[in-house]
Amino acid sequence: PHIAASAVSMDKTLTKLVVDHAGVPQAAWHLVRKGELENHMENTLDTLERRFRYPMFVKPAGTGSSVGVSKAADRVALAKALVDAAAFDEKVLVEEFIRGREVEVAVMGNANPIASVCGEIDSGADFYDYDAKYVTDTSTAYIPARISEEVAEKVREAAVKVYSAIGCQGMSRVDFFVTFDDERVVFNEINTLPGFTSISMYPKLFDASGIPYGQLIDELLRLAMEA
Repeated sequence: PHIAASAVSMDKTLTKLVVDHAGVPQAAWHLVRKGELENHMENTLDTLERRFRYPMFVKPAGTGSSVGVSKAADRVALAKALVDAAAFDEKVLVEEFIRGREVEVAVMGNANPIASVCGEIDSGADFYDYDAKYVTDTSTAYIPARISEEVAEKVREAAVKVYSAIGCQGMSRVDFFVTFDDERVVFNEINTLPGFTSISMYPKLFDASGIPYGQLIDELLRLAMEA
């Protein structure tokens, strides 16, 4: 089952279907296939413009670390973003833009998963892209996230719900938006193999929850043996 969970999580369109079924709110989305771009680019652009306002997010279905992801502000940028994303995957995901805080939760467990405190990433860039994650030093992490305890609890509940619906075991980091205007909790992505260096969000979130790095590794090893 954990192999299936990772496979579903690696394909953002499959993740969307499972999360839809689980009843967790997420950004509206549209699947575009590479062949549509080669044969029907103008029709595809028309369809997307009818569906969403600008800006739109464009993502390859199967990459991580925001590789191939673009934020498109107009038709020309959208066409380029689709072609760029299609270089990485046959399936491309186009999403509505959600204006909100980027909030992350670390989840751990097999049958009875637990969620960490919420953390927040302020990318300091247009969005939390590859460079903001790994190259430049513009992003700031806030632990706990700058949201109310009531909203934080909703995020943590939604994180466990997504984790369980996909069938994850061991560990995952689940990412959300919390909208600025009305504090809606909106699922963004799940990462079944999150970064695990001493400065990564996953261990930092559990450290802030009272489980330090060494103890966290021990617990994850125990869960792996149990699974």
